[in-house]
Amino acid sequence: MANVNYLLFESAVGFSLFEVVHQADTVGLELPEVKDAMKDLDKFGKMVKLRSFNPWNSAAHGLEAINLISEGIMPDHLKNTLELNLPQTSGKKSKIVLGVVDKRLAGEISGMFPGIQCESADTSEVVAALLRGIRTHAGKLLKGLQDGDINRAQLGLGHAYSRAKVKFSVHKNDNHIIQGIATLDALDKGINSGAMRVREWYGWHFPELIRIVSDNGTYAKVVIAVGNKKSLSDESLDELANVLNQDEDKAKAIIQAAKVSMGQDISEMDLNMVKDLADNVAKMADYRRILAESLDKKMGEVAPNLQVILGTPVAARLISHAGSLTNLAKYPASTLQILGAEKALFRALKTKGATPKYGLLYQSTFIGRAGPKVKGRISRYLANKCSIASRIDNFSENPTKRFGEVMREQLEQRLEWYAKGIKPMKNTEAMDKAIKLVMDDEGDMDIDTEMVDSHTAAHAADSKKDKKEKKDKKKDKEEKKEKKDKKDKKRKATSEDVEMVDAPDAAEPEKKKKKKKSKSE
Repeated sequence: MANVNYLLFESAVGFSLFEVVHQADTVGLELPEVKDAMKDLDKFGKMVKLRSFNPWNSAAHGLEAINLISEGIMPDHLKNTLELNLPQTSGKKSKIVLGVVDKRLAGEISGMFPGIQCESADTSEVVAALLRGIRTHAGKLLKGLQDGDINRAQLGLGHAYSRAKVKFSVHKNDNHIIQGIATLDALDKGINSGAMRVREWYGWHFPELIRIVSDNGTYAKVVIAVGNKKSLSDESLDELANVLNQDEDKAKAIIQAAKVSMGQDISEMDLNMVKDLADNVAKMADYRRILAESLDKKMGEVAPNLQVILGTPVAARLISHAGSLTNLAKYPASTLQILGAEKALFRALKTKGATPKYGLLYQSTFIGRAGPKVKGRISRYLANKCSIASRIDNFSENPTKRFGEVMREQLEQRLEWYAKGIKPMKNTEAMDKAIKLVMDDEGDMDIDTEMVDSHTAAHAADSKKDKKEKKDKKKDKEEKKEKKDKKDKKRKATSEDVEMVDAPDAAEPEKKKKKKKSKSE
């Protein structure tokens, strides 16, 4: 391993460059003397020498630099520091070895400066040990700092970095969708469980009501309105109709059923307990309706194309299962297809059985409407469209649902093709149609017309190129066919000549046989 010449130390106060005066080898790092020297400032100060220290101009400047470094990008401030303080070499004969902490930053520096060879803390134990010692004694090695400056800078920069990540997180809208669909599923379980208790408990008093009112939330509200069935009369018709969304027929049926009900009497205390439970179920049902409307609106803003194709519940569950819309956009269509069926997949791989054809996508209406023989094919096609839609939603600055509408039309046509054999729309036609619809909505959203024009021009150039290639291939095939025919003709001609030459020789044995026969006679 080459000797390390310089060390780059990125701290919360700025960039500092150290020259390595003396270094131990990899084996010597484990010696107790070397470890003690790393901890002692006097001894460690003889190993490294401060070459340059460039503090941040401001807190915003430091935050910007740290954000770039976290993404593996070299800031201009760091580039200027290296250019001014490192020896200029071409890198052909010898290179300067620079030790850094981050592996990605090491690759960026090596690509920018050919004369610098970077060693990171992951690839070199010597670099890791020396940087660890600099971090321990940074307060004394860096000039112009007072006690506690580095700790205060670390605390302030850490808070600023965390706030920036939370504020500008690309998943901030996804979090509300993930929490919303999880809450919706929990509410469904709670409403079903509570409604079942209310139906069973109140059914002992008024069993006929179950057949008349089927919805859980409405049933709970009717229980609160009716109370004791003996108190129902024709005057209660308007009150019941209001609870049942002005459905007077059901209200009349409830009043008639109460008059001839076979249920047992109920005490006032038990009735109050049933009403309290029904009130909780009704409130949960109302909140579930409000939450579903909010989730539908949020999905229309975050992932409109995916919502158009799958509907709000299935699309939200896909995002929740993937963790974020960005993660979902990174998945290939094959992974998206079986998302939610991981246990079945690994069980099939373990037992060498049939792998699942769909996961959460099974809840889509397209899978249910498809025939049994084509469910797997339509699931694969649906996963392809959902993968495209999720990428459009994630990487578009102003997402539009036009692409989702066109892809949903493609899915409808694909179902008709499986059922009736009607030819569906091609992908190029579908994308051209979607782009045209987006262009018509240009007043409502920002569109990069240059990209659209370049895409159209590139598509036209590719089509011309494909036609030319097809013609060339056709000519090559015809020429090969002509050459082959000529060779076959020559081969046939030579074979006929050989047969003509061999014919007399074949006739001689027959003559000999005839002579032998005549002699024998």
